[in-house]
Amino acid sequence: MAIVLAGHQYGKAENRVVRFQRDTPRHEIVDLNVTSTLRGDFADAYLTGDQTKVLPTDTQKNVIYAFAKEKGITSVERYALDLARHFVDRTGPVTAARIDVDVYPWTRARVAGEEHDHTWTRSGSEVRTVAVTVSGKRGAQEAHVVAGLKEFTVLKSTGSSFRDFLVDEYTTLTPTDDRVMATSLVASWRYDPAVIDAGDFGAGFDPDAAYEAVKGAFVTQFATLPSLALQQTLWHMGRAAIETVPEVAEVRLAAPNKHHFLYDLQRFGTENAGEVFHADDRPYGLIQAVVARDDVPPAPAAWER
Repeated sequence: MAIVLAGHQYGKAENRVVRFQRDTPRHEIVDLNVTSTLRGDFADAYLTGDQTKVLPTDTQKNVIYAFAKEKGITSVERYALDLARHFVDRTGPVTAARIDVDVYPWTRARVAGEEHDHTWTRSGSEVRTVAVTVSGKRGAQEAHVVAGLKEFTVLKSTGSSFRDFLVDEYTTLTPTDDRVMATSLVASWRYDPAVIDAGDFGAGFDPDAAYEAVKGAFVTQFATLPSLALQQTLWHMGRAAIETVPEVAEVRLAAPNKHHFLYDLQRFGTENAGEVFHADDRPYGLIQAVVARDDVPPAPAAWER
C-alpha cells in the first residue's frame, strides 16, 4: 500500500475589499469579500516543504487590492475574471485559478427626501455571489462564470400545499391544502461559456442587469405559482431564470424549508384561523435542484464545491 498526496490547492481567503469611486461629487461604493484559490504542481511544497513554485498568499492578497484600483470594478464578474486570468497567465506553475466573491449591498441614505451623494446604509436581505474559474494558459483557456445569491429569504402566507405523500408507520405529518411557505434561498447560475470571450465577460452583456432579472424570475415564480411542493417551486424558478436570461446555462438551487407551524390556541378557547404561527428553524427539510440547458457542456467536475 502507498500513501499519496491525492489533491491540493491553496489561496488567500476573505480579503475584504471596499472600493469607492470618487471622481465625481456623487461617489459610488462596491463592498466585496474576495477569496483566491490556485491549482497547479505544488506537490513539492507539501511533500518536502519546497516553496520555489509557490506564489505567496500575501502576493495574491496584494493583487486583489491592486486590481480594485488598476482594473476598476465595473462589474464584479469582470473583476473576478481579470484576477483569475492574471494568476493563470502570469504565474508559470499555476494551471487553474478560482475567484470567489461575496457582494454586500448598500443603499444611498436619504436626507431631506433626497439621495445623499456619499452616505449609505447597509441594505438588502441577500448576499450576491460570484465564482469564476479559469484553467489553461492563454490560447487554450477555459473560463466559467457563476453568479448567485445566498441568505435570500422569501415567504408567502398562502398558495402552498403539501399532500398525497408517502405514508409509513412513522409518518405523523398531516396533509394540508394551505400552508405558509418560506425559505432562505441559495442559488447559483452558470453562464454559457459562449458569452465569455477572450478579453472580457460577454461583450455587450450586462451581468448586473442579468442578476436582477434572475432574482426577479425567482420571486415571480415563488409568489405566483400555486405550489404543490417546494420541489415544484424550485423547478419553475430555475426554468424561469433560464427563460428570462438565455445566457444562463445552468441553475442550482438549495432551499431549506423554514417551517411555520400553526400554534394551538384552541386549548385557550381561541380560534386560530391561519393567523398565528410558531417559526421553527430546525430541523428543516433541505430541497435542492439543478435545472440546465441540454445544449451547453457541464462545468469541470474538479471545480465543483
